[in-house]
Amino acid sequence: MPFENALFQLAQLFLWPVTLMVFGVFAYSLMCLGGFAVEALRRRRQPGRVLVLSRWAGGSAEALELAVLKELEGLRLCSRVAPMLGLVATMIPMGPALVAVASGQSQGVAQSLAPAFAAVIVALVAASITFVVYSVRRRWLLAEMLQLLDGPDGANA
Repeated sequence: MPFENALFQLAQLFLWPVTLMVFGVFAYSLMCLGGFAVEALRRRRQPGRVLVLSRWAGGSAEALELAVLKELEGLRLCSRVAPMLGLVATMIPMGPALVAVASGQSQGVAQSLAPAFAAVIVALVAASITFVVYSVRRRWLLAEMLQLLDGPDGANA
């Protein structure tokens, strides 16, 4: 039993850091959504212009590809890590909730699970936002990359 108790206590230690990370990925997703809206407006006002990758103009295809990956890395990570953080934030309170069920304390179950399910919802919303932004920005950046590689006259440089 001491091993199981140690694991239980260790898991409980992760509740606050994981909850803070869920808040963090949600704040990051909102920040990315705002930046995405600004970029969409710029792209609508200046169609056909290279907006993001202009500082890598004249670089090799590999350098441009690396620049695209760098631009998208945060979105990609957030869209993949946020659901895992939500799952962890849901699973940690399940232990105390199961103990409350076993002892017949339904109020304890509600107190344990309400924040847990809220955390998973917030994390999934953050993942959804960042995945949509990632998908559209990826298309935009790849189009810019092709434009830079083809050169101003449309011929392969």
